[in-house]
Amino acid sequence: METGGGMNEPRVFLVGAGPGNSGLLTLRAVECLRRADLVLYDRLVPPALLAHAPNAEHLCVTDLPGQHPERASRVNQMLLDAARQGKCVTRLKSGDPLVFGRGGEEADVLRAAGVPFEIVPGVSAALGAAAYAGIPLTHRQHASAVAFVTGHECPDKPESTLDWEALARFPGTLVFYMGVARLAPIAQSLIDHGKPPDTPAAVVRRATTGAQRTVTAPLSGLAAAVEAAGLAAPALTIVGSVVGLRDRVDWFERLPLFGKGVLVTRPRHQAADLLRRLETLGAAPYLLPTVEVRDPPDWEPVDRALSQLHLYGWLVFTSANGVHAFLRRLRTMGRDLRVLGSVRLAVIGPSTADALRSYYLEPDVVPAEYNSEALAEALKERTAGQRVLLARADRGRDVLREQLAKVATVDQVAVYAQVDAVEADGRVLEALRSGEIHYVTLTSSNVARGLARLADAATHERIRAGAVKLVTISRVTSQDVRSLGWPVAAEAREATAEGIVAALVALAGAE
Repeated sequence: METGGGMNEPRVFLVGAGPGNSGLLTLRAVECLRRADLVLYDRLVPPALLAHAPNAEHLCVTDLPGQHPERASRVNQMLLDAARQGKCVTRLKSGDPLVFGRGGEEADVLRAAGVPFEIVPGVSAALGAAAYAGIPLTHRQHASAVAFVTGHECPDKPESTLDWEALARFPGTLVFYMGVARLAPIAQSLIDHGKPPDTPAAVVRRATTGAQRTVTAPLSGLAAAVEAAGLAAPALTIVGSVVGLRDRVDWFERLPLFGKGVLVTRPRHQAADLLRRLETLGAAPYLLPTVEVRDPPDWEPVDRALSQLHLYGWLVFTSANGVHAFLRRLRTMGRDLRVLGSVRLAVIGPSTADALRSYYLEPDVVPAEYNSEALAEALKERTAGQRVLLARADRGRDVLREQLAKVATVDQVAVYAQVDAVEADGRVLEALRSGEIHYVTLTSSNVARGLARLADAATHERIRAGAVKLVTISRVTSQDVRSLGWPVAAEAREATAEGIVAALVALAGAE
């Protein structure tokens, strides 16, 4: 299909989202998401992927009315209707669209209607499950072929088209999709047609995520082992001697945070890097923003300060949010970095310094310790007798202004507002109550107070009892957390996101 532009420019993208790990999304998939006006996504698609389409409407296909066959026809009609309205539609499908993903059926509907489309492959569940469970699908000494088989054939077919005798004799690895509910008859059919009962086999659930679970057993005992382990869909079955290599090749389930549910509570726009870092360490990350960052209710004090920057000797930032808000406002006023002139710049820590550098500005002062007390100490002598502008949030500690006011003239402007999150994801709150979440990261006192406001009585009790462990970013945050009646299980040595990750890893390793 031509995709060079004009009438042949695709209006619908059938995109593979991969098996569950957000890092396995392809670059082309990200491009399609960024272009989308509408994203129709499968239930198993990681919610984090939707952040690549911030301006699109998001709709999970399982929220559509009707049973699965009815929803499929509704999805097809929605693709057609949206495309005919001139919208760019990304149909985001778990795994790969053309490997048991109905992508071929949807493409057929689009082609029949004359709607241009593009198919973007994704990492299929078989490839993801094998790699993350440490099971090579092929191996020179074990298997020179691999077969992908459905464990759940279309119910409209008059009879099964699977050749069980051929599958039992297949000289390689068998991978069954969607077959965990029929695992016992699948295994028995293979054995009845000649597959040795002691053939190594595995079932991998929620592959490539921190919730992954893998059960291995001889083929004859696999169904019983899976039932005993309580594994349910979504899961994938691998049969073949390559399963015996798992003990040597397994790597994902050995990561320091594997299987640990970790809650990130910072604002949504700041959470992506921390969520991804936790994912690479094997965790099952959850996001529950407890505060939101918004424009200040009144820009007039900020605008007045921006028009008088030449009067200040120092401009001080206490957060990356402050940097971005201040400099965006500068641009909104039709001005640029030249107005900073000889103003010197100070920041509270490395994250804020990195935000400043993203605008090609280098901080003159970054304290050795990343807190208000250390920043005040580093600036007292340098700012004596000068005029200082603090660009910060509308709420927070007043230590920096109080200390610098002893030696300098200090003006303070709120360049952004922190407000309590209005809505909370009920599924995340339930995960806190049910024990799926083992650790909570708290990156500020405001964030901690926001969590206390959102948590119900049962969650408060779980935290007080230590069933959910809290990891804080600094001594100040720890003090405020304890004032809420909550114990602190670990505290970052360095007040950065990487510092809080290091504290979390150490805590998990000691348990």
